[in-house]
Amino acid sequence: MGNRADDLRKKMAKRKRELRLGDASKRDPKPFSALPYTDDEEKYSGAAYHSYDPGSGGGRGQHPLFKPDVFMFKLLIGACLVLVSAIVFKNDSPPFEKVQHVVTGTFEEEFQFARLSKWYGEQFGDPLALIKPAADKQPASDQYTAPASGKVLETFEDNGQGVMVETSSTLVEAMNEGVVIEIGKKEESGLTVVVQHDDSTESWYGNLEEVQVSLYDFVENGKEIGKIKAAEDQKGTYYFAIKKGEQFIDPIQVISFE
Repeated sequence: MGNRADDLRKKMAKRKRELRLGDASKRDPKPFSALPYTDDEEKYSGAAYHSYDPGSGGGRGQHPLFKPDVFMFKLLIGACLVLVSAIVFKNDSPPFEKVQHVVTGTFEEEFQFARLSKWYGEQFGDPLALIKPAADKQPASDQYTAPASGKVLETFEDNGQGVMVETSSTLVEAMNEGVVIEIGKKEESGLTVVVQHDDSTESWYGNLEEVQVSLYDFVENGKEIGKIKAAEDQKGTYYFAIKKGEQFIDPIQVISFE
């Protein structure tokens, strides 16, 4: 009888221990570490890539690179500049006239394409260096060449701008490297090509029959500019001028046409 009572007590004690362990496991579950999901690309590349969700960001759908405050500030500055310019040009007093001349001169001055091209080449290298053959640089004294050799028929003193040259050549070439900034017909020189050089000079090639360059082309020294219309004696005449700033200079002082 006593043994049976002992067995019952042991079973009850074991049952109580099991119940206590069960309650403890329910109250204190083992922590589970949830690892973030990564796909194979992120796992092996070592870097996570995030895409832009237009719906995120407070629900406004703004692009992360767009800053409204900066945009509004620039817009305000632009409006102020327009307003100040309008006030300046509406007022004819002497102080405002000086500002008017500066603003007008800034917009009327030709952009120095050739100078910018040279500066870019000096700073970053020629962008076409990989696709065009290398050429030896000529010495500075030999850089200026006649567009086409011949006989000067009309001198600089005759017209105050350029010279008319008779030549047996059918082509005129660039006197120096530069950028083509104008192609068109002029009253004094007919079909004319204007090339801007990095020293702020311009060379004009006129009385052409056909142009072989395009606007904003970069031309090297000796590059063919255009064709000359030949007469019955197989000779043609072309117009040539050099402009420095706002004034023309005598080409004969710079180039020999013989």
